[in-house]
Amino acid sequence: MLRYLAAQVFQAVLVVIFVTLVVAVMLRFSGDPAVAQFQGASAPTTEQLQQIRKAMGLDQPVGVQYLHFLGGVLRGDFGTSFRGGTPVGSLIRQALPPTLLLALCSLLLSLALSLPLGIYAAVHRGRWADQLIRFLTLLGLSFPNFWLGIMLVLIFGVTLRWLPPSGYEGAASLVLPSVTLGLILTSTTVRLLRAALLDVLSSQYVTVARSKGLSERRVLYKHALRNTAIPVITFIGLQFGGLVGGVVVVEQVFAWPGMGLLALQAISNRDFPVLQGAVTVLALLVVLINLLVDLSYGLFDPRVRME
Repeated sequence: MLRYLAAQVFQAVLVVIFVTLVVAVMLRFSGDPAVAQFQGASAPTTEQLQQIRKAMGLDQPVGVQYLHFLGGVLRGDFGTSFRGGTPVGSLIRQALPPTLLLALCSLLLSLALSLPLGIYAAVHRGRWADQLIRFLTLLGLSFPNFWLGIMLVLIFGVTLRWLPPSGYEGAASLVLPSVTLGLILTSTTVRLLRAALLDVLSSQYVTVARSKGLSERRVLYKHALRNTAIPVITFIGLQFGGLVGGVVVVEQVFAWPGMGLLALQAISNRDFPVLQGAVTVLALLVVLINLLVDLSYGLFDPRVRME
């Protein structure tokens, strides 16, 4: 177990280093942050640009800048924003909780819908309810999340005025963005759970369990569902990591003050420290979630051993 955990942690560290290194290199092709400081003002002189680059630490080689960034991360220091001089760590501490809250609420909504729908569709395979559920999930997969978010804002936020259309003003503000992310995730989870259950329900050991006189409910919940847990948990874990790291568009639609909006603003301002810090934190969260998912396999399937 310890050997497995050490190997997973080592892989996670390598992934984070690789992701942050790629981001650090690619950022240098996005433009000069020193020039961005003079947007809307008169053209800067060469001397002014050199002074600003030196103050930002951009006069050093990319490799040296990256090593300085890594050293700061190990000390818990993500640097200082090029815009306003605010510590990046402070900006991340403000933006991370709303993103995690939105991702968690979306996931819980998805699970509350997808588990009963997926089980019901598998148990009633081929009936009208199964056909309806499959149609609705296919319909849900066809909607881009930004379009669904805009439609929900126009209907429930602007026309009916039942819910706040944007911002982060309390529990009511969570409803529209959570529904936007949760419905699309529900569509995929329902189809995965249905397919996994159908495969298990047609297996030989389920037939043997039925032949012993076990009730259909006991066969379903004690035998079938437990053997579909690993693929479903894997998918849910990956999707939660995707929600944490991929809510950029939805946060933009709803003006949600999370990590996605922070990263977009950093990109438009060419604020390298903020973007590198945001990517590093999101990468750490994604690899941590995947590690927890891997470790949870043994809880649902005793045959799985972490070696």
